[in-house]
Amino acid sequence: MKFIIVGSGGCVSLPKPLCNCEVCKEARSKGKPYSRCGCSLFLDDINLLVDTPEDINYGINYCDIKEIDRVLFSHVDPDHTLGMRVFEHLRLNWLEASCGKNCENPIEVFALEGVIKDINSIGFKFGSYLDYYENVRNLIKRKSVEDYISIKDIKVSFIKVNHATVFVFEKEGKKLIYAPCDVKPFPESKLFLDADCLIIGNIIVGEVLKDGFILKEDNPLRDELFTISDIEELKNKYNIKRVIITHLEEDWGKSYDDYVELEKELDGIEFAYDGMKIEI
Repeated sequence: MKFIIVGSGGCVSLPKPLCNCEVCKEARSKGKPYSRCGCSLFLDDINLLVDTPEDINYGINYCDIKEIDRVLFSHVDPDHTLGMRVFEHLRLNWLEASCGKNCENPIEVFALEGVIKDINSIGFKFGSYLDYYENVRNLIKRKSVEDYISIKDIKVSFIKVNHATVFVFEKEGKKLIYAPCDVKPFPESKLFLDADCLIIGNIIVGEVLKDGFILKEDNPLRDELFTISDIEELKNKYNIKRVIITHLEEDWGKSYDDYVELEKELDGIEFAYDGMKIEI
């Protein structure tokens, strides 16, 4: 299976608009891999995209993706969904539509039933955007998932965590776990055992954050986010070969070079960057 990290950023893009911190200035001047798009993943084998952050158009172009036939949604949060207008860019030809010709190859959209319901609530004065894309323009076909889907020779399992999802991709004995956001507490599942790779988000990276901020032990963010130690425990518990940390927040105050240095202190744990390729 061939995966691409389309976006490795967190809920705030990097560089952050108007921000003049050193990390954001460096990202503006150098571009990739110092800059980061919103969190998203692509599986080349089956032309499958996970999530549509606001800057997904830019991410797709940067990664030189040639075709998208399927989209998975992990949860409703805006940094994972509000680029959904990409459905129009991918499938809507306004000139042909003006002559009455509709899209003939809609994108399959998969999510847990609760996630579909949540995302259906995003709309405008004419109703749900997804309703519009499916029922008026025929750009998508929504499909609620209970446990898993099989596409060609790849199985994708959906594991519910609060209002979000952990995805497990399996093919011929190989296994990759994608847990981008809001997955604490991490669920218990035998599916995670002996995975080749875990890509996971929402981790506090370092003791000193942007502008010297120290996250105190009683800070409520510690209830929502993992630490590096938590990830090391997960890796050992499930005997996971490789861990890649994504959803890297601008608030951590760290540049691409900082993450490269941090990797040297860790065993089998890496930090994602836009355009990163993973093959298992």
